[in-house]
Amino acid sequence: MYIVPTPIGNLEDITHRSIHVLKQVDYIIAESIKHTSILLKHFSIVNKLLPLNIINEKQKTKKYIHMLNQGNNLAIVSKAGTPIINDPGYLLVKNAYKNNIRVVPLPGACAAITALSASGLQANQFCYEGFLPKKKILCEKKIYSLFREKRTIITYESSKRLLNTIKIIKKVMGKERKITIAKEVTKRWENIQSGTIEQIFNIIKHDETWRKGEITIVIDGAKREKKNILSLKTLKIFNLLKKETTLTTAIKITAKICGFSKNILYNTIVTKNIS
Repeated sequence: MYIVPTPIGNLEDITHRSIHVLKQVDYIIAESIKHTSILLKHFSIVNKLLPLNIINEKQKTKKYIHMLNQGNNLAIVSKAGTPIINDPGYLLVKNAYKNNIRVVPLPGACAAITALSASGLQANQFCYEGFLPKKKILCEKKIYSLFREKRTIITYESSKRLLNTIKIIKKVMGKERKITIAKEVTKRWENIQSGTIEQIFNIIKHDETWRKGEITIVIDGAKREKKNILSLKTLKIFNLLKKETTLTTAIKITAKICGFSKNILYNTIVTKNIS
């Protein structure tokens, strides 16, 4: 079974090997038959297409494993980019190994890696978080969980939610954190912007073109903090207030008295359980 990446925009990004494999296999498993048909037609590839999506993945996996066991060679492609990453196919690969079926991955296009390479942020260590949650409260919770992540963070976001998401990142991580946003990577309307969260927010809030297209967000990892950033005086004030009011109110008042950002204070006190 071959895992075959396809272009994320520019059709010239497909490899010669990918074209050869798609021509030679017995069947091509596609996340979107309509989308893949356009690609095959462009490269004059004639082959049979089989569906695999989130809804039918479990059912179809059994069928395709049976076909592989019978000696058929299959290739799996996603709508765009490298299959399995945020796309159907995980179960197929997992079960292929269980059935001693050889899995052959081909290198190719991937929006996350492409955006990372152009981000200007450290790329020797990074974490990929996929799509951020759609609901604001869950998105905020996710960003809070990444506040102390020291590796560069890569995530995807809908262009419709981009502005609100950048607001959340700014609120949680502070306006000076470095960030890169990449829109429609490799396509005609490609746009990559890098700077502080404050700078990026000001760019996109006045530019309607960022309300369309596919977005990759790359966030600089957290810097190592100095030990004992909170003084004993700060902790004492917080603990006294916590006894008299809610945690949130105690943090807000302590932040005002001591001149800390309430978000930094929250992450330092709550995530480390300092008290």
